[in-house]
Amino acid sequence: MEEKAWIQKARKDLDASKSSFASGHYEWSCFQSQQSAEKALKAVYIKKYKRLLKVHDLVLLAKKVSAPKEMLSLCRELTLAYEYTRYPIDSKVNNFNDKASKFLVSAEEILKWTEKNI
Repeated sequence: MEEKAWIQKARKDLDASKSSFASGHYEWSCFQSQQSAEKALKAVYIKKYKRLLKVHDLVLLAKKVSAPKEMLSLCRELTLAYEYTRYPIDSKVNNFNDKASKFLVSAEEILKWTEKNI
C-alpha cells in the first residue's frame, strides 16, 4: 500500500519540522511543514485514484481528495511556503518564527485528517 509509505514520509517531515523549529531554523521548519502536508494529501490522493499527482499546490490536492473546508483553509497559506522558502523571489517574507509555529499546527491538522481518510 503505497499510501502508507507516503504517510510515513509525512510524519518524518513533521518531526523534522519540529526539530528545525526547536533549533531556531524557522524558514526550514516552514518548508518541512509544507512537505509534510503535501505528502499526507498525496497519500489520500493515491488511495483514492491509485496514482500520484505531481504538484505542490496543497489547495488543489485537498480539493481533489474532497477535504473539508477547514482543511482547504489550512492549505491555502501553507502551500505558499513551498515557493518562498525555496526560491529567493520574495524577500519581503519575514517573521518566519510566527509562520513556522502556525504551519506546524496546520501540518499536524492536515496529517491527522489524512490519517483518518486512508
